[in-house]
Amino acid sequence: MGSKTFAIITDVHSNVAALRKGLSIIEQHSSIDQIICLGDCFALGPDPKTTIQLLKTIPECIFIRGNHDRYLLEKLWTEERPNLEGMSPDDPICQAIVANEEWTANELGNEGVEFCAAMHIAHREIIGNTLVEFTHAWYQRDDLPPTLDEALAWRKHVEKGNPTIEKFIFIHGHVHTPRNESKENLTILCQGATGLPFDDDPRGAVAFLTVGDKFEWDVVRYDYDKTETINLLEKRQPPFYTNLQNTVRYASIRNDL
Repeated sequence: MGSKTFAIITDVHSNVAALRKGLSIIEQHSSIDQIICLGDCFALGPDPKTTIQLLKTIPECIFIRGNHDRYLLEKLWTEERPNLEGMSPDDPICQAIVANEEWTANELGNEGVEFCAAMHIAHREIIGNTLVEFTHAWYQRDDLPPTLDEALAWRKHVEKGNPTIEKFIFIHGHVHTPRNESKENLTILCQGATGLPFDDDPRGAVAFLTVGDKFEWDVVRYDYDKTETINLLEKRQPPFYTNLQNTVRYASIRNDL
């Protein structure tokens, strides 16, 4: 039957220093069959232009669209009272993030629109008797991953059309925190974030998934030059940049500093 190995990046958020180091780790891996990016490539970070150029160098990478990539396509900031992820449109934090979305779109221009428009909603592969589903959050929505019960209901639906499948693996990003949850023949995985972790561990993350004759899930956490990212945020001063500097430092959402 054989096996297939995926290398996964997610939630880069224009953190070029973290992305560059993550890709160098992937390049050192001896047996990668497919690289997949699970979305949220640009908004919130300091260098969208360099990020898109670096992402374009990844050979045959599959790009999944995240909610922040969708905001760029929808021009969220043009709405009368824009809000995101359940935040009040009157919340100053929400307003600052929306302003950052517009700043990011202006940095990327048409190239960013074309890049995000070409992204996939989800990607599915069947290797032997294992089905793997890759999404940003979920195929039904891009701003909230499935609960375990929701994912089990998804598995039940999918297995009707795939009676030979013995194992289901669901991979998502979005939450910026690791997840490894299993029940019956379903496993849900998230490595955290490549560029902007929220789990109090400021190291970046890339993951390697091998399925087929064997199953392996390996998350590599790595140090990168956070000072480069923090200083570039200071130099460019995009909306919300002081909060983002603290997030890079502490790997948590810090609005109190």
